[in-house]
Amino acid sequence: MRSRFAANRPTAFLVTGTLLWAVAAFGAQQPPAADRSQGQPAPEQEAVQSRAEAQTGEKRKHIIQEAVAALAETRKALAALDAGKPQEALAALETVTGKLELIVAREPKLGLAPVDVTVVTYDLYATPQAIDKAVDQVKDYLEDGEIQKARALLSDLASEVVISVAHIPLETYPDEIKAVAPLIDAGKIDEAKAALQTVLNTLVVVDHVIPLPVLRAEVLLDKAEKLAETKARSPKQEQELSGLLKDARDQIRLAETLGYSDKKDYETFYAQLDEIEAKTSEGKSGQGFFDALETSLGGFKRKLFQ
Repeated sequence: MRSRFAANRPTAFLVTGTLLWAVAAFGAQQPPAADRSQGQPAPEQEAVQSRAEAQTGEKRKHIIQEAVAALAETRKALAALDAGKPQEALAALETVTGKLELIVAREPKLGLAPVDVTVVTYDLYATPQAIDKAVDQVKDYLEDGEIQKARALLSDLASEVVISVAHIPLETYPDEIKAVAPLIDAGKIDEAKAALQTVLNTLVVVDHVIPLPVLRAEVLLDKAEKLAETKARSPKQEQELSGLLKDARDQIRLAETLGYSDKKDYETFYAQLDEIEAKTSEGKSGQGFFDALETSLGGFKRKLFQ
């Protein structure tokens, strides 16, 4: 989880050697299969997107409508001042104060009131080996004092869904709104407009990060689990099961290489994958083989997505 003040996000990424970046909001066209070095089929991409959208939906449930209305009225007040209508601005600010007081009365301990949720996907199509090379390049840049080159390359080393939740800071926003009214009454319209713009800039944005390789590993393991439960698997099914487990391991390794969480988590994942591979070898089948790994991945994801 990352907190920041509202700011513009980048919409394009550089291509650096064997690292290929893509950025898309949900619903945007996905890269064709030929461009995906990880070779993820479209149905799996849809399943990954569905899981991420479910997490987004959970965040949207917590939006406070009174806070949304307060933010809209703040913008309305600023627009009214721009239009030379100070009385309309004062009326809008009165509404803002009322909405915020209602929120505080209901939840006195609430510090941040969520008003909006946006989602951006930053997808890196690369192998762990390519990422390691990029990291080495970053180190070389830093040793040579080329900080900006290192910064540009390092900032691109991520594969994640970022669910950004904008909040009104309840400890400061109401008082800052109340301070604008006297400025309007005194005819200090430019100062009032500047103060309102400052208030709008104090929205706090909290980024909730879901690593895409972990979501992909979960999707792959779901498919593998169904095959592992199949008795008397055909040679083709055996090959498919082996491939799914290998691809899941590759995705977990990619998450590790990108630095999501610490090494201890991954040691657990690899050990549990080893156990699954042993239990499903030579055509063996059964239920519950994946339970421990699914639990571990679920806990890992919750730890990152707070």
